[in-house]
Amino acid sequence: MNTSWHPANFTRTPNEPPRILPIVALVRPKWSVMIPVYNAGPFLKESILSVLKQAQDEVDMQIQVVDDCSTDVDVESFVYQLGNGRIEYYRQPFNVGSLRNFETCINLAKGKYIHLLHSDDLVHLGFYKRLESLFERYPTVGAAFCHYQYIDETGKVVLVPDAESTEEGILENWLLRLSERQRIQYVAIAVKREVYEELGAFYGVHYGEDWEMWARIASKYPFAYSPAILASYRRHENSISGKSFSSAQNLHDLEFVMEKINRLLPEHERKAALQRAKKFYAYYALRTAGVLWAKFRDSKGARMQMKKAWSMHQDIFLAYQILKMVGRLIINR
Repeated sequence: MNTSWHPANFTRTPNEPPRILPIVALVRPKWSVMIPVYNAGPFLKESILSVLKQAQDEVDMQIQVVDDCSTDVDVESFVYQLGNGRIEYYRQPFNVGSLRNFETCINLAKGKYIHLLHSDDLVHLGFYKRLESLFERYPTVGAAFCHYQYIDETGKVVLVPDAESTEEGILENWLLRLSERQRIQYVAIAVKREVYEELGAFYGVHYGEDWEMWARIASKYPFAYSPAILASYRRHENSISGKSFSSAQNLHDLEFVMEKINRLLPEHERKAALQRAKKFYAYYALRTAGVLWAKFRDSKGARMQMKKAWSMHQDIFLAYQILKMVGRLIINR
């Protein structure tokens, strides 16, 4: 944790991977479940309980909430009441933003394996045992993750993406596969602390920072995987309505990440991999444009998404879909 942070000389978005200080303690837990929080009152209880239901004792599992100056509820009182003293609590001196809060989480973590559990996501029974088993069976890996599902604000399952493999084990050609699109949600993955110590924490962007981090790890270490669905990522209905999407900043961030990841690949794989990534996210931008218009009537945001989509990738079908969308915007002005 950087205790020298001060609002007057503070950078919310680090330009390089922040340093993670090594742990010197002789006795350490296996797990650190670190829960970054900012105004997540409605879902925090469910998230914490999903951990407590399978928590190991304090010797083996640290559980800590790191609060980025939430204003919706008294997080400290809530955590102490819910956890009966089992959960540690830390509050930032001022609002530092998500990247710096993740950095603090990792620096405060004492365990060998770090799980960054966002305060609206859930883990299922057996998550920690399964990932711990993967780390023990495949000691050379830098990270382990499982299959996951998407849930809505009510907890209803809305999507189960394709599994990365039908069998447990180390994933082959993982960096190349990961370079094409984001395939892992925070809730589903744990990383060895020593890996963060070597490679640093999250940086550069506020959208896609996790994709860059997982690829950076994959460039140095194998990944272990379980096809068991042991995590739920909560998809919020209104998350797409923010300024990042309206201005297409999310796509600019993703392009930054694509370029960073592409440089991690062998030179002969870079061109084709970058083309595949840009095509995937061009169509993602088109879908985003459709939601911005249909749900929020944000015509400016829809146009920005389509413009950026076309700058990333061009093909006949994409052109046809963009023209259809433009037609709808004109007719319904």
